Amino acid sequence: MAAPIELYREQAAKCRADADAAQLDNVRDRNLRAAAAWSAMAERQEHVASARAEREAKIIENRETT
Repeated sequence: MAAPIELYREQAAKCRADADAAQLDNVRDRNLRAAAAWSAMAERQEHVASARAEREAKIIENRETT
């Protein structure tokens, strides 16, 4: 199973491809909005993962120094 970030990026890419293939403006717009939403979810997940890693590193560092 793909990690959430990878899944979100794959979905964003699929939505962009669907938007490129769409013949109707409303379908293209819908897919572009969906792609933006998937990309935003990936970015939020990356931020959360980064913050978690930093927090865990600080905890480990504090344990080693005390």
